[in-house]
Amino acid sequence: MLTTENAFQEYPDIISVKQLQEMLHIGKNRALELLRNNEISCIRIGYTFKIPKVNVIEFINRNAIGN
Repeated sequence: MLTTENAFQEYPDIISVKQLQEMLHIGKNRALELLRNNEISCIRIGYTFKIPKVNVIEFINRNAIGN
């Protein structure tokens, strides 16, 4: 199981869509879909998404095979 202590230490606590793409190895359209469908919780400021890193880790843990 990923935790905030051992996962994605090189990323800040609040990440951008571009960083989300890098973390999950996905394209921009899929990243935006995850955010707009609230599969990964985020804060939207205007047209900018601010994503708490912990929400990405929770998403991965929820969707991990075998859970």
